[in-house]
Amino acid sequence: MKENLSRRTFLSKTSLAAAGTVAAALAGPAGAVDLSKVQRLVKKDRINQSVSKWCYGKFKLDEFCAICKKMGMKAIDLLGPSSFPTLKKHGLECSMINTHGLSNGINRKENHEQCLAKIRDAIDAAAEYGFPNVITFPGNRRGMSDEEGIENSVIALKQIAGHAEKKKVTICIEYLNSKVNHKDYMFDKTAWGVEVCKKVGSERVKILYDIYHAQIMEGDIIRTIRNNKDYIGHYHTGGNPGRNEIDETQELYYPAIMRAIVETGYKGYVAHEFKPKKDPLESLAYAVRICDV
Repeated sequence: MKENLSRRTFLSKTSLAAAGTVAAALAGPAGAVDLSKVQRLVKKDRINQSVSKWCYGKFKLDEFCAICKKMGMKAIDLLGPSSFPTLKKHGLECSMINTHGLSNGINRKENHEQCLAKIRDAIDAAAEYGFPNVITFPGNRRGMSDEEGIENSVIALKQIAGHAEKKKVTICIEYLNSKVNHKDYMFDKTAWGVEVCKKVGSERVKILYDIYHAQIMEGDIIRTIRNNKDYIGHYHTGGNPGRNEIDETQELYYPAIMRAIVETGYKGYVAHEFKPKKDPLESLAYAVRICDV
């Protein structure tokens, strides 16, 4: 009971503090954010925090970058080259660069030429700006076995891994759930992605471990992170159920997850990718604060 009370008290106090920090900042003219009232929330800075812009569509990128920078985040996730000058203006990175679509991916040989061209272009753009990661997806099963999907994905990634190594950019294969959001998606178990990484055999091919999706499919998040730390190149956060705020309304306890990530020696990015139901900046501020472990 003491442990539960302690956790509940911590979450409540943190939530209120974060809300107070940001709520006042929303009082600018015409709904604009008064940046002078946005405080730095990152204090310990052992987790390099980022956030997916698509979850905050109401904000223009320039304004959103300024807010994130003041909070203490270091990057914005899932953008393309047209956004890079704005990121650089604010001293931020793109922590994960978009490439091809997620349904028709590298698990089919007929998709290789198109997917690899987009991955190569993204790697070149990442290298030009000094950004770390580009994304890829195996695609949907459509009756394909895991074994064939692994084989075809390895064939594709071996063609581009050398280029990624030369440019010092990491290709991250995203883990998504096939139960709720992405029916028939192939990479829906950690072991699938680990096997691909092992067979490719490159330090520049890793997993994008999305904690929300992994919780739906397998759970056991902290043990999985510890056991597979060498194959994880990027993390996404999100609350379950619902992919909303990572607060006391859902079943994942992110402070403990973040501490486990720190303990593995991980130095990459953790990007918040949840859809806020409450005030978006209050929710983001709360997430930044509880993940600063």
